[in-house]
Formats: sequence, structure tokens, C-alpha cells
Amino acid sequence: MDAKFLDILVCPVCKGPLVLLKSQQELVCKGDRLAYPIRDGIPMMLEEEARELAPEEEVE
Repeated sequence: MDAKFLDILVCPVCKGPLVLLKSQQELVCKGDRLAYPIRDGIPMMLEEEARELAPEEEVE
């Protein structure tokens, strides 16, 4: 994913920054503990598409 594109994307819930997890193909909001999937290079930025991070999941 292009770094410039990642800079303008924000969490649709809280408008906070997102962290790219390349290995899992997800964009993660640390504040809301939501992970948005990336399918075929396209981020699915809908709250209903996101999964909640488990309590033990750490985001760097």
C-alpha cells in the first residue's frame, strides 16, 4: 500500500490514525482496537467489516 495513501486514511469511527499490518493485510486503529481488512489491495473501511482485536493482541 502506498505510504501517501496510508497517511490520509483514518479510522471511520474515531478519525484516529491507522497502523498497517502487512503480514495480516489489515489497517488497525489502536484507540478503538479495530482491524480493517485489506482485500485485493483495497482497504475495507466500514465499521461492520472491521474485527475487534482480542485483548492479548498487541499492535506495534
